[in-house]
Amino acid sequence: METKRLAKFLRFLQEELAIPADGLQLALRHPEQNPSLLPMILWQYGLVSLSQLDEIYDWLNRVF
Repeated sequence: METKRLAKFLRFLQEELAIPADGLQLALRHPEQNPSLLPMILWQYGLVSLSQLDEIYDWLNRVF
């Protein structure tokens, strides 16, 4: 994911889903560091619920 898209995605996660910045930083430090895996990493760490995970994928499908 390019830098502009990643920034937009991270803004969505923080503003719309209220995911704390430190939670995002934790997920971004994950060994795979592949932004396309970020939604699943957030879910694995318990930072988003299944319904929020659905919202994330819906948003990604609309925007990208």
